[in-house]
Amino acid sequence: MKYFVLILSFTVFFSCAQNSKHQTISKSNPPGSSSDKNQFNGRALPENVCYVVRDGGTERPFTGKYWNHHEKGMYACVACDEPLFSSETKYDSGSGWPSFYDVLTQGKVKKIEDYELGVLRLEIRCAKCDAHLGHVFDDGPVPTGKRYCVNSASLLFVPK
Repeated sequence: MKYFVLILSFTVFFSCAQNSKHQTISKSNPPGSSSDKNQFNGRALPENVCYVVRDGGTERPFTGKYWNHHEKGMYACVACDEPLFSSETKYDSGSGWPSFYDVLTQGKVKKIEDYELGVLRLEIRCAKCDAHLGHVFDDGPVPTGKRYCVNSASLLFVPK
């Protein structure tokens, strides 16, 4: 049983994790503090947010503020405030990242082929400002069968 859990944990981590050139964010040693600012598309954002949206980084699983968030509302791009996902399509995928089975409006999220891990994945980016969001996979629930696996750092929540 412990080997199964270990293999499952390894698989889940790498199903959303970026390639090895991007280091994941550590809770004990984040790449900066809230006072560190960077620019992304002319907007000042904390370094850990720029690490994800600008540099294509990935949060560690089960550490982002929205992976276990259940409030009703809308999730927008943290870099440009564009509405991207609804709490109505959010579900617990078990991956440790916020997961959605559909976008709020078609065309708000663009998909880019990503071969950096040696297999085809589809990176998702905000169509308005090009911020990296995460990846989309074909293992989600009905009705779409999609799992939009998104970094919390790339999202801003707007309650209903």
